[in-house]
Amino acid sequence: MQAARKIERPEPAVDRDWWRGAVIYQIYPRSYQDSNGDGIGDLRGIIRRLPHIASLGADAIWISPFFKSPMKDFGYDVSDYCDVDPMFGTLADFDALVDEAHRLGLKVMIDQVISHTSDEHPWFKESRASHDNPKADWFVWADARPDGTPPNNWLSIFGGSAWQWDTRRLQYYLHNFLAEQPDLNFHNPAVQDAVLDATRFWLERGVDGFRLDTINFYFHSVGLENNPALPKEQRNDSIAPSVNPYNYQDHLYDKSQPDNLGFLERFRALLDEYPAAAAVGEVGDAQRGLEIVAAYTAGDHRVQMCYSFDFLGPEKISAPKVRNVLETFGREASDGWSCWAFSNHDVMRHASRWGEGETDRTAYLKVLSALLMSLRGSVCIYQGEELGLGEAELSFEDLQDPYGIRFWPEFKGRDGCRTPMVWESKAQNAGFSTAKPWLPVPAEHKALAVDTQMGDQNSLLEHYRRFLAFRRGHPALAKGDIAFLPSHGDTVAFTRREGNEEIVCAFNLGSQPAVVELGGSAALQPFSGHGFSGKAEAGTIRLGAYGAWFGRRA
Repeated sequence: MQAARKIERPEPAVDRDWWRGAVIYQIYPRSYQDSNGDGIGDLRGIIRRLPHIASLGADAIWISPFFKSPMKDFGYDVSDYCDVDPMFGTLADFDALVDEAHRLGLKVMIDQVISHTSDEHPWFKESRASHDNPKADWFVWADARPDGTPPNNWLSIFGGSAWQWDTRRLQYYLHNFLAEQPDLNFHNPAVQDAVLDATRFWLERGVDGFRLDTINFYFHSVGLENNPALPKEQRNDSIAPSVNPYNYQDHLYDKSQPDNLGFLERFRALLDEYPAAAAVGEVGDAQRGLEIVAAYTAGDHRVQMCYSFDFLGPEKISAPKVRNVLETFGREASDGWSCWAFSNHDVMRHASRWGEGETDRTAYLKVLSALLMSLRGSVCIYQGEELGLGEAELSFEDLQDPYGIRFWPEFKGRDGCRTPMVWESKAQNAGFSTAKPWLPVPAEHKALAVDTQMGDQNSLLEHYRRFLAFRRGHPALAKGDIAFLPSHGDTVAFTRREGNEEIVCAFNLGSQPAVVELGGSAALQPFSGHGFSGKAEAGTIRLGAYGAWFGRRA
């Protein structure tokens, strides 16, 4: 392990609560900006484009994995937790990125993938060597059943059994994802110590927080009980696509174990040693997601917030769903905090998932973004979302994602949301790289490049900048409580309240004009600066197609 670089900085006033209501911009490093002409994005490329993110008004960046890796799952298979893969640069490049981000007022969060490693990680190489080496039980090993089949019926999210036979130990090892991603055994305290040491390494380099990948997968049931079947009517394809038999099980024993709470408290104790470090955990569970989020964010001794899949599944967003999700979260996790997202590196971009068929796609995406940034919780924006990029249609020959290759063509994988960022419409590869990119740049994306939208006040990009500036001017939108107001059809309305500030927010997700009746005859005073043209008078808010209104009761 390389020595951590202790960052020496002046001690300004510390806002330990910065994460609450923060807008976090997710960067998929392979696809953001190539700086060295190899067709793959890298850390130096991110540094070059940080001013774009700062100009949006984001509070933080979350960088998907850049650690050393054989890249079987594009960095989510880590072979060294404390070094940068040469594909992305060096530790010195990372240090420079942290310094530049901080200079621009951006916090830096990194993707910590500690539920599993690569099968090329030295820990696993040692573990599989024998039954009695020092790391023999650092991973989840189990004997075959008498007939040679795996120890139980657990399934991998990437298809097939979650157990892989190993000819060295003559045992199976657990992998919730690819066979090349063996699961760590968190029941072993030494494993917990090791991943906490790796976390400290990055804290010492100046990172402000972590996105904890698959946070509810850390522990399994030591009894290795079979998961029960899930009735067909209860199946939910928000975590895995509908063609994947993973959805056929109720995952009671292979993840989301109560033992995890103790480890999360250890993790939080480590974060609390630093001025304002925070974590957001990714909860992947289709049946009990909000319950898990509630448990993991309860009080102030576990993770600060969790990143859930409520708006990342295939079901189209609707006004009733928004209210149901937020009110359910308020009941289940009254003292917890969520981080909401409509798109990320694992799901179809919402511009395509929800926007196809809408009469004015840009207007629709504007109102969706305003809604997202007005909900109680923190916000994740996925790179290109601010441009309105849709899902790329790729040929089978262009696919890189093993998940998509496995389930093609019914499920096309995650490559369609991972194509390169588009910066300059007329430049080679839209300004992403001077070489052939690792994934194609779709022709239809080039017309949406940053340089085509910059300065156009009607563009989606300028809308994001304008609305984030409006949000910064109203702290209630970031940290306030939420209370829903009566609304019907495609409209959703609520108040956000923080201290003496109360904001009335109303949205029309539909393509026809709509009305929100608040009742009474009190005057409503509008706010300006958000870019929407809804009208209000005497308790009635009138919204155009894909419209919104923000103001207060007089």
